[in-house]
Amino acid sequence: MRFRWRLAAPGAVLAVLALSLTGLAAPAAASATGHATSSALTALSPGFNRPGNILIADQFNNRVIEVDPAGRIVWQFGKGPRDFSPRSIIGVNDAQRVGPFTLMAGTGDPAVAAGSSPPAGDLCPTQASGCPDNRVILVDPSGRIVWQYGTFGVAGSGPGQLNTPVQATWLPDGHVLITDQANERVIEVTHSKKIVWQYGMTGVMGKGRDQLNNPNSAELLANGHILIADENNNRAIEVTHDNAKKIVATFTAGGTASGVAFASRLPSGDTLLTDSNNSRIVEVNSKDQPVWQYFTNDPTGNPAPLPTRAVRLRDGETLISDQFNNRVIEVAGTPPKGGTIERQIGALNVFGIGHGLLDAPYDAKVIGDYTGLTPPFGF
Repeated sequence: MRFRWRLAAPGAVLAVLALSLTGLAAPAAASATGHATSSALTALSPGFNRPGNILIADQFNNRVIEVDPAGRIVWQFGKGPRDFSPRSIIGVNDAQRVGPFTLMAGTGDPAVAAGSSPPAGDLCPTQASGCPDNRVILVDPSGRIVWQYGTFGVAGSGPGQLNTPVQATWLPDGHVLITDQANERVIEVTHSKKIVWQYGMTGVMGKGRDQLNNPNSAELLANGHILIADENNNRAIEVTHDNAKKIVATFTAGGTASGVAFASRLPSGDTLLTDSNNSRIVEVNSKDQPVWQYFTNDPTGNPAPLPTRAVRLRDGETLISDQFNNRVIEVAGTPPKGGTIERQIGALNVFGIGHGLLDAPYDAKVIGDYTGLTPPFGF
């Protein structure tokens, strides 16, 4: 699949991307510092990056995997649940394919309070202090980091620092939109790592103008606005992508949403919300009225699975990251009907890293299909 985006930012990484995304052979990979190296991209499985494959952020397994329609892993970044080094992506929340490259956000593993137990499957060896990551990275098909914002193991809000980056979106001009959750902000970062736009006051939790409370995603809309899942304010907000930063729409599913973990705009103009604390995916119209919903708290599974991501596919089905049910499911049906599971990756309420198993998958997207992420919407 070839994307013909115009990449305006300079540098070796974008030169490689520009060539790759227009279907031309890239002459070299690039290092994390942005300097070209002499090594070419590693030969990969013939199934790599095929439209219809699913890219999964397998959170507690500290990896991003690409699986084919049969569920076979055809690509992986990360060493698995017992590796807490920069070679993996710790507590990965989000992954997006950018041509042959993969953009991912590593939140790390937070500290566990005294007397509390970590979630099942969480193997962080230093639970008292956590296992931080705090990076957004872009990796080539061989797993080499070609661009990075944030520092492994360091949480902060200074230049080049992040604190629990939960989501990253590649923009058409080569900038990256980062949801920097614990810093209570969404930032737009250039290839040269300059912040050129921000929504949310750094370190300030609130619900007033230019304030967020635990934001969990941000997406560029076709109208140029930014759609933000303002999780702990139980809303998604659409804001202007300028210095005014005006809220032009708010979505709460009629005041019923609790823990809005993700939001995306559908071609119909409706907005799809991941209503995590209610174990629900809900589609609302422009008047914030629910028109479709699906609950993931199957009575045979986890009673509080906290789904984290839902994207509507081109065929009308919905791909859901059903986090603590340890599965990714594809659900058939759009308003007013729906609710049949057509495909499942992972075993219901079973965590692991063996064949067909996942551990708290946080994000899943179908390669080459509509995801609501950023224009162009049709591939």
